[in-house]
Amino acid sequence: MFFKKQKSSPSLFHLQQDGRYGELDLDDSDSAIEQFITFEKKLWKHERSLLTLTPSIRKKRLVLSLFIVISIFFLFIARSAQLQIIQGKEYEALSNQNKERIELIIPSRGTIYDRKGTVLAWNEPAFILTMTIADLPKIDEREKLFEQISTLIGLQPTDLDLLISQYSSHPYDPIAIEDDLPYESAIRLAIEMKHFPGFSLNTRTKRVYSSSVPSFSHIIGYTGPLSVTDLERYKEKNYQLIDLVGKTGIEFQYESLLRGIPGTLIYEVDALGNKKSILSKEDPVLGSNLTLSIDASFQKYIEQQLQLTFDRVGVSRGSVVAIDPRSGAVRALVSLPTFDANEFVDGIGQNRYDALLNNEDHPLFPRAIAGEFPSGSTLKPIIAYAALAESIIGEHTSFLSTGGLRIGQWFFPDWKEGGHGVTDVRKAISESVNTFFYIIGGGYDATTGLGVSRINEYASRFGFGSPTGIDLPSEADGFLPSKEWKEEIKKERWYVGDTYHLAIGQGDFLTTPLQMAVATAIIANGGQKVKPYLIESADGFGINTIVHETPITIEGLDKNALSIVRQGMRQTVTSGSAQSLKNISVEIAGKTGTAQTFGDTPYHSWFTGFGPYLSPTLALIVLIEEGGESNDAAVPLAKSILDWWFTNGE
Repeated sequence: MFFKKQKSSPSLFHLQQDGRYGELDLDDSDSAIEQFITFEKKLWKHERSLLTLTPSIRKKRLVLSLFIVISIFFLFIARSAQLQIIQGKEYEALSNQNKERIELIIPSRGTIYDRKGTVLAWNEPAFILTMTIADLPKIDEREKLFEQISTLIGLQPTDLDLLISQYSSHPYDPIAIEDDLPYESAIRLAIEMKHFPGFSLNTRTKRVYSSSVPSFSHIIGYTGPLSVTDLERYKEKNYQLIDLVGKTGIEFQYESLLRGIPGTLIYEVDALGNKKSILSKEDPVLGSNLTLSIDASFQKYIEQQLQLTFDRVGVSRGSVVAIDPRSGAVRALVSLPTFDANEFVDGIGQNRYDALLNNEDHPLFPRAIAGEFPSGSTLKPIIAYAALAESIIGEHTSFLSTGGLRIGQWFFPDWKEGGHGVTDVRKAISESVNTFFYIIGGGYDATTGLGVSRINEYASRFGFGSPTGIDLPSEADGFLPSKEWKEEIKKERWYVGDTYHLAIGQGDFLTTPLQMAVATAIIANGGQKVKPYLIESADGFGINTIVHETPITIEGLDKNALSIVRQGMRQTVTSGSAQSLKNISVEIAGKTGTAQTFGDTPYHSWFTGFGPYLSPTLALIVLIEEGGESNDAAVPLAKSILDWWFTNGE
């Protein structure tokens, strides 16, 4: 005979003996053991008429019964020990969680200013409706509650069900239901809130961005509701589901500084989740205010002039970068078209978001730092520097330009029909003579050129082919093509014609406008590579927490070679391809570029330059995508920008 406990009822035992079953229903008047013994006696009395027991059998039955009773006793003791000792802390924590709540006190997010103190991003108060899953009534009571709430705020009850399903693993975290309630809706909810268990109405701040200069949207970025992905990214940082977090731009890059350090409020709640009393409180640390290196007035002027250029030329995409070549401080960073960051703060509608994504001009794309383009002739100063530094040419070395070079059946033209005549390096830069750069890049007749490997080596010294390190997310690498890459990817060998194309900034070479700005800054400042930055300072309660990297001298700097290149860029303005810049109040040096694009689309229009020539304080890059000849698009825009800066900016 043996006993086994039935899973379906804690007070029911089944007796099995010789194929017969009996049931014992234990009540609460006696202990389980006493009821069991009483039942055992009755059962033995009944069975005497069926079986005559010998003393031996009787003894075995007694021993077995005692063994079972003792075993059950020890099982009770063991289970009690497990609950009280081993799992005691766990159950205590669960119990405390049911009666205590921890609420984060979110600090005010830091304000963002331009370099002169103009406010670009700030906070305004807003009402927020939240739901806490653990405080909701039972499932069969929720339907009516959800209908009432949904009617008041214009949602569907199924929206609330979806949130519960999505965040079921966070039952004690408030979930944002409506992030920026209108005042009238908030008042109606406040009156009825006592009838809505599990829901709370609170105030907090929302982010607002200046709309006077839309191109700041690519720089500052925007905040938005915390997603499941964000929650995982910041799981060690005390974020809650109702928090707003930086999604792009400065808001994302400097999230930890802008957010500050949350405080905590521990309070006691009743069975319905209502606050009863505050148990403890720790105040938050406010977010740091950030000051940009950018001049908002300069940014606005460039944005307006760039749009006017679009209208005049008949295009819609372009970018401008202006940096201080002494430090890397970014004075303007414009990408057009752009968007309104305020649309994203409360969560943008799907239809509107799809419209932005599907726009063929890609307004969400920060083209100044993430766009990769063939540079055209703006790369030629770096090629000239490399050839001088490697002694492939001297400052007086000349080649005859007759309109192009022929290699077998292939012809590589100058841009000027009939050529430029006898050309040295300064003239080659100022008039953008292709033949000169074909020869020093890929070689011709008795002249051995740099070759692709050395071109890439020098290009990388000037910052091409890798991110500049600007304090923004999503920066692109650019691209330096190589023999190995072409053989592996295109399954073709590298030809001298590929080197010719690379030497004039064509072929597969790609750069971002920002990379070109850094390269130009190196030429302007005498060989120091700067790391561009956007944040000038962060208050940190009186302590500047931002440290800028000191510019470093480029590898193997040849000061004489760089000086000759600078002279060639100055000559571009005095007698070359950018003579319209002669009338600016300071001396400017520069380089024009007209970059071929894929297919039949018009060329990209480039200008890169710096000024004042002898003591530069600004390096400027202008790119008008598919803008055609640089003198028709990029150079006139550069002139208006440089005029403004040296009149109003410094």
